Amino acid sequence: MPISPKLPIVLVHGLWMTPKSWDTWAEYFRSQGHEVVVPGWPGIDDRSVADIRSNPEPLRGIGLKQIADHYEAIIRKLPVKPIIMGHSFGGVLTQMLADRGLGAVYVGVAPGQTAGVTTLPLSTLWTGFPILSNPFGKNGAKPLSKRHFHFTFGNDLPRSESDKLWQEYAVNSYNRVFFEGVSSVLNSKTGVTKVDYGRADRAPLLIIVGSIDHVVPPAIGKAVLAKYKNSGGPATVEFKEYPGRTHRLVSQDGWEEIADYALTWAVAHAQA
Repeated sequence: MPISPKLPIVLVHGLWMTPKSWDTWAEYFRSQGHEVVVPGWPGIDDRSVADIRSNPEPLRGIGLKQIADHYEAIIRKLPVKPIIMGHSFGGVLTQMLADRGLGAVYVGVAPGQTAGVTTLPLSTLWTGFPILSNPFGKNGAKPLSKRHFHFTFGNDLPRSESDKLWQEYAVNSYNRVFFEGVSSVLNSKTGVTKVDYGRADRAPLLIIVGSIDHVVPPAIGKAVLAKYKNSGGPATVEFKEYPGRTHRLVSQDGWEEIADYALTWAVAHAQA
């Protein structure tokens, strides 16, 4: 019997990050024989972290639909439907792409809420406070301070170690993305992140969270899971929580365990 070719994998990064944030998982998946596509959001593309910080102008005013359309155009050029994995706001985009039927299987790594998922822990609200506190900056591209990076991404590390990661990875925000995400939470019918939770033909979805994540605490992952489960739809949705893991699930020490689980799950469910 001929062996089926391995599915390509599309990795969707999150807010304040670039494709570089996926270097660990991308290298691992390639070592397993998969083609891995890691596009940047519009305005980031293949630019370096330093270049984006020095000129964040191309990030201004870009919203979630525009980013989802950008990924859809890339995915439709692939010869087969890929495995799609997204981290944080990339997990929101992954759910939006799933609603468009673009993948063979989906993995949301610390995925944010889509429309109608109203769970908002205080730590999550604090994550967005520097952006949401200035509604006049809705179309801006605010820098992420080292202090706030330590809270959102590096809360398992001493500040000095967190600052090193900020230097390597962190870029400005797409402010509009944050405003759209929050406004959609209370607007399940017309919010930008609206999805059909009961869609019968949606490919399987895995939700992964870390127990000490300040941005997407387990309560949010469980609320997203419940939204799909309570819809009555027959599509597969599963949940996995890792103790002692922060929002930096794709690069925190021990990331290999999570990457291997995500890939094994994705391949098994895509074949099924």
